[in-house]
Amino acid sequence: MNDQPPTHVPTAPPRPADWRAILRDLDITPSRRMGQNFLVDTDVLADIVGAARLEPGQTVLEVGPGLGILTTALAEAVGATGRVISVELDRRLADYLPQRFADLPQVRIVQGDILRADIAALVGDAPYVIVANLPYQITSAAFRFFLEHPRPPERMTVLAQHEVAQRICAVPPEMSVLAVAVQFFARPQYVRTVPSAAFVPAPAVQSAILSLDCAAPPLPRARWAGFFALVQAGFGAKRKQIHNSLLDRLRASREQVGAALAAAQIDGMRRAQTLSMDEWLALDAACITLGISRDGAMGRRVGEEAEGDADDAAV
Repeated sequence: MNDQPPTHVPTAPPRPADWRAILRDLDITPSRRMGQNFLVDTDVLADIVGAARLEPGQTVLEVGPGLGILTTALAEAVGATGRVISVELDRRLADYLPQRFADLPQVRIVQGDILRADIAALVGDAPYVIVANLPYQITSAAFRFFLEHPRPPERMTVLAQHEVAQRICAVPPEMSVLAVAVQFFARPQYVRTVPSAAFVPAPAVQSAILSLDCAAPPLPRARWAGFFALVQAGFGAKRKQIHNSLLDRLRASREQVGAALAAAQIDGMRRAQTLSMDEWLALDAACITLGISRDGAMGRRVGEEAEGDADDAAV
């Protein structure tokens, strides 16, 4: 008698029309409010799993499994010794998916809002990775939730809006609040562009596969708020020189701002988007040394944009 858990992975329908038929059978109309654009392109699927660098036995937390096409590939990648914990907000899909994966004990479907989830209760003590086709409207919130979490993932491999992925991976002189915020916690890599035709229904914009290797932040948690308040102040008017932008938003004199920039070896005539992460960290240290308060510049969390960035692609 074979006591090993079953390892058969359900075959994914090969054509978008087949997925549309499943939606009709389930009487589900994709919800724009929930950002339901279901990935159906198997080539893109393979690239996501490849970028995730999954190994047998790993624990994967999937956000928004939808119809389960990515879940299928994840279950195959981690094998019978791994775990795929898929959190689905839509109750209709959360009821359907356990039937689809009934013979795979390594797949667990959880109905709920990932942004309110108890990560420890979901994954236990094991290290975990995120692999997800994120609804566009929760991209920033998901980055904040996971990257700032006391138990962050080891890696995040996600589908995100093309323009957002580009901005996250930016380098000077194209930095933004979003780029600084994400790169504070992780090393992002733009893997590939994904056309709208890879989804059912097709979104109005292109997507991208984005991989983030999470790392220990360069500052202790107690200093995060002050650091991001400083970054926000610098990007508050991104077309202004950094000296003037800081002067407008910090409770500091012209002499103090000039001294902090000089201590960090930053030319005050530069603009915020030209500063590297190391320069922001040096400027933060200089502000602390000089006793410059950042309380007047309300700090943001990961992924939130300054008003001056509103003309860029919105998150």
